[in-house]
Amino acid sequence: MYERIVLAYDGTREGLIALREGALLARRFGSKIFLLSVLPQSEGVRLAESVAGDLIGQQMTGYKELLARGVAVLKDLGFDPVARLAVGEPAPLIGDFAKEVKADLVVLGHRRQNLLQRWWSGSTGSYISDHVACSVLIGRNPISDEAFAQEMKG
Repeated sequence: MYERIVLAYDGTREGLIALREGALLARRFGSKIFLLSVLPQSEGVRLAESVAGDLIGQQMTGYKELLARGVAVLKDLGFDPVARLAVGEPAPLIGDFAKEVKADLVVLGHRRQNLLQRWWSGSTGSYISDHVACSVLIGRNPISDEAFAQEMKG
C-alpha cells in the first residue's frame, strides 16, 4: 500500500512522533523511507544574515546534524533512508520532494498554534494536503520508547 514514505523531520517532539509513526508504517508495509528536513528561511532570517554575518551557515550546520541524527535513528531500526536537507518554505519543499520521489504517503508532525501564529506562518499541513497527490498522515500519537521498540520487533 505505502511503498514510498516521506518523513518530514524537524527534530521537535512532534517531529519525533511523526518519525516513529512513519517508521512503524514503513516496517509494516516494507516501505522505502525518504527523510526530509527543511531549514525555514524567512525575510527576518535574511535580514539578520545581512547584519550578523553567517547566521544561515550556523543554522545549516545545526540542521545537517539534526538530519544526521534522524538518519542514524532510522538506520538503527534497519532502514536505509534517502535523506535531504532543503532551505526555504517548508510546505512547498515538502510537497515538491514528495512529488519528486513519487511518495505514496507524507508523514508530518503537528504543533498547535494560536490563530495569530497560524495566520503569520501559514499552515504546512493544509498546503501539503492541497498540493500533493498522495496521502498525508499527521502524526499525533505519542508512543513510549518501550512500546515503540516492541512494535518495531513485532
